[in-house]
Amino acid sequence: MRRPLSWIAAAVSLIGELLITAGVILGLFVVYSLWWTNVLADRAARHDSDVIRRQWADSGPGKLDTKDGIGFLHVPAMGKGFEVLVKKGTSTKVLNEGVAGYYTEPVESAMPWDKQGNFTLAAHRDGHGAKFHNIDKIENGDPVVFEDRDTWYVYKVYKILPETSKYNVEVIDRIPKESGKKKAGRYLTLTTCTPVYTSRDRYIVWAELVRTQKVDAKRTPPAELG
Repeated sequence: MRRPLSWIAAAVSLIGELLITAGVILGLFVVYSLWWTNVLADRAARHDSDVIRRQWADSGPGKLDTKDGIGFLHVPAMGKGFEVLVKKGTSTKVLNEGVAGYYTEPVESAMPWDKQGNFTLAAHRDGHGAKFHNIDKIENGDPVVFEDRDTWYVYKVYKILPETSKYNVEVIDRIPKESGKKKAGRYLTLTTCTPVYTSRDRYIVWAELVRTQKVDAKRTPPAELG
């Protein structure tokens, strides 16, 4: 009579051990996804940012070299001193480097220096640098500043869409009509995943260029950056 009970006890013990092991593995995966990937991405982004700034310091007048990145996005509402390098493309490979990427498809992004269009950007909200994690801290009227080698581009947030389908590509149209705009202008759009820790939908922030400021020798930031 004891043998069946011993067999059941052994099976229960084995299942318990397997569940504990699975829990440990799952916990390690979460740590890797939400912490260690941030460490690696931030390290890579700092290196790439230093490369860009050295190139700017060493280069004289002439065409802007954008192969390693086109500049830096500054968003005070997402944290004091918030800065993220902007590169070409929104593929996982690009965004996993801890940067923001500008769209090349399904709607090609305009550049800040273009006379009109929509400068459209994406970045991760969680893991791999999580550069847009605090995007929900942005409010209407907040400044968003893009910095390239020669110019500061100062935008003002005018519309926020907290949730929309990830298949809604109209939010990055050259004229973002979903934001209420009907005429061509110089716009900026930030996009990222929502809700937090998922990629189900998209969070959208729209801004419009209000002024530009030439970069001086000390790279003095605009007043909007404090």
